[in-house]
Amino acid sequence: MRVILLAPPGAGKGTQGERIASRYDVPHISSGDLFRQEVASGSELGNELRRYVESGDLVPDNLVVQLIADRVIEAAAESGGYVLDGFPRTLPQAEAAAEIAKTTNATAQAALHLDAPREVLIKRLAGRGENRADDSEDVVRHRLEVYDASTKPLIDYYASRGILMHVDASLSMDDVSKEIFRVLDPIRDSEPEG
Repeated sequence: MRVILLAPPGAGKGTQGERIASRYDVPHISSGDLFRQEVASGSELGNELRRYVESGDLVPDNLVVQLIADRVIEAAAESGGYVLDGFPRTLPQAEAAAEIAKTTNATAQAALHLDAPREVLIKRLAGRGENRADDSEDVVRHRLEVYDASTKPLIDYYASRGILMHVDASLSMDDVSKEIFRVLDPIRDSEPEG
């Protein structure tokens, strides 16, 4: 199973990404987790990422691709699949991901668009209680604006490729998972064995 998750902050990408990865036995590759790990490491790249993460701005495409490309290639080679959570977030990243996929013969089978009304997203993010630097209300609102400007064009991109699927992320976590599995299971079941 090869899935790309497209969702605004607060739509539940992380939770659903883990559930998809577990159900289909593929790696869950979260750009946000990778960024936070790199920042925590104190590396030169981590220090560069820190200011983007803390302000809620998108990390530049070249840094994102640099950090994630090898993990996608490795996941495709080892398990034949992946769940990409938070990557790609821009059209140039999507085009880079498509090139990576061509070289690994592991193009995405589905781009899941998890969406919910703005007020639901803000309430969820403000109530996470994780005290993350990117969860203050001002940063949350900014992250949603950045998503609208940079990530929404990907919806048209994946729709034009015929792999876009919409899921209502305002439902309970379990109901969102059920809906995701309802649309992904037929893709898995249509894959030839071996």
